[in-house]
Amino acid sequence: MIDWTIIKILSWTESYFKDHCIDSPRLTAEVLLAHCLGIKRLDLYLQFDRPLQKNELSGFRILIKRRVRNEPVAYITGEKGFFESDFKVGTGVLIPRPDTETIVEQALKILDPGKKKSCTKTVLELGTGSGVIIISLAKEFGNHLYFASDISPVALEIAKKNAEKIALGRICFFSCSWFSSLKETPRFDLIISNPPYIPTGDIRGLEPEITKFEPMIALDGGRDGLDSFKDILKKAHNYLNPGGKILLEMGFDQKEGVKNISGQYPQYEFIEFIRDLAGHSRVVLIKKIN
Repeated sequence: MIDWTIIKILSWTESYFKDHCIDSPRLTAEVLLAHCLGIKRLDLYLQFDRPLQKNELSGFRILIKRRVRNEPVAYITGEKGFFESDFKVGTGVLIPRPDTETIVEQALKILDPGKKKSCTKTVLELGTGSGVIIISLAKEFGNHLYFASDISPVALEIAKKNAEKIALGRICFFSCSWFSSLKETPRFDLIISNPPYIPTGDIRGLEPEITKFEPMIALDGGRDGLDSFKDILKKAHNYLNPGGKILLEMGFDQKEGVKNISGQYPQYEFIEFIRDLAGHSRVVLIKKIN
């Protein structure tokens, strides 16, 4: 009978994941085993010769089976790191991607008071999901007023829990489909969103981790992937203060499409596209004309 120590089970799981074409097999094995044992990844190697108990082995086998069925690691562990914080995630919310940190970095530049004393700004996030964007902003600059909406009750519940843990409850969450429950009164200095932007026809070609588990409502951007941009930009100027700004995450190849949509409205002044770490145009910055 094999004496399953931590190092032996890691080696076996890495090989098993390779055979089943799981990305980053060693890292995945480490993350899942650390989660199963309730320890940090580093502790796996500090305790590498520790034998696993029967209940630990059976619990780990369940996690392995879930991953081989393509369930994302973040859903299995229930959390995902983003912008220096660990966020609760689960089925019903989009798993945050590193590319989305680009929109957070740009928003922080807008909100940063710098050396001068800044007045309080009002910030609205549309389609907040697990809340990673708005919470990251509120954590960094707690002096501003933050609001966030989502159409999904599941997403709002998860976002609220993340906000209580990370941003100390500084954010007002409400249920809304874009601007549907808001009065047309200028009140925000910044509107920010990572809307659905994947063309409907492209979704079937995505990894099974996405198509089988992540919410389509957070991914499907319509025939050309631009439906959400059309909806948001059609009305956003009614809710922005003069000089207010819009930040939208977009697909790497949607630069011209988004620019054309914003150009249909004389209320906007196009500012710039911001590139992500891969060099792709990932975020568009648009300003409401005074």
